[in-house]
Order: sequence, then C-alpha cells, then structure tokens
Amino acid sequence: MSPSAPLLIEPLAAAHWPAVRAIYEAGIATGQATFTTEAPTWGAWDAGHLAHCRLVATDAAGQVLGWAALSPVSSRCVYAGVAEVSIYIAAEARGRGVGRQLLAALVAASEQHGLWTLQAGIFPENAASLALHAGQGFRTVGRRARISQLRGQWRDTLLLERRSAVVGV
Repeated sequence: MSPSAPLLIEPLAAAHWPAVRAIYEAGIATGQATFTTEAPTWGAWDAGHLAHCRLVATDAAGQVLGWAALSPVSSRCVYAGVAEVSIYIAAEARGRGVGRQLLAALVAASEQHGLWTLQAGIFPENAASLALHAGQGFRTVGRRARISQLRGQWRDTLLLERRSAVVGV
C-alpha cells in the first residue's frame, strides 16, 4: 500500500474475521498491545463488542489493513454512553495514516450512536498508540500501576479518555 493509495473504511463483518483475527494475533505477539494472549473465536469476539462501531480499513483490493471496535465498559445503564476502544493495524500498513483514519471514523461513528466517552487502556511503552489516540483528542487521565500480569510480568497501563464535544454536552 502506498501512502496515497485509496483507503476504504467499512463496517466489520463476520467475513472479515480471518483477516481481523490475524492482525489481532500479530498485535498480541508484540507484547505491547493487550493483556490478551490469544485471539478469541468470532463468537466470543462478537459477543464482547458493541453491535455498532465495528470498522475495518481495506485497500483497493479489499485487503484488511486494520480494524477498530468498541466494547461496553459496564452493563449498568448509567455507563451506556461509555465504551472502550480496540484498534489494531497490520504491520505492513503502520505509519501510513491507516490508524488515524480508522480511529477518526470510529470516533465519528461513536458520536452517531450517542456515546459521550471513549476510553483506552494502553501500555506506556506503546508510543505509537499513545500518539494515535492523542491525535484524536484522547487525554491521559491516569496510570494503573501493576494492573495485571502479562506472561508473568506485572504491567502498567495508561488510561486515556475522549469526551465528545457533541454528545452529552
């Protein structure tokens, strides 16, 4: 994919799952993206994410270059407008604006669905993800020290959030 190649952002469908899963597994393998150690089945992934606000970025040939989706943060109705961001970009597509376009589209879709806060938990070492989120208006609200272990090592995460300027104001 060249930097000027057209990019299509479309809803993530079950048919995208093999490519989405491969990108997710590559992110897991870095040890810098998630506490998850293996990608779930489509059914488990589908059940854990909101039915809306699931996107893939594809190139002109239909190859999935990245994906983004939202998960509910709570089943309590008072948090119905709050969701957690997951975004993963294929290694060969990084640094080409795919993440920026995908996250911008996810933010817009979240506002169309009435969400007022997006949050993300990011490892402090993941500078690219921190910069990507900051570019879409996320701010760091705290550090969760030694929040969980990944492969036997305690890890911190930074908690980022983005408040909508149009929903819940």
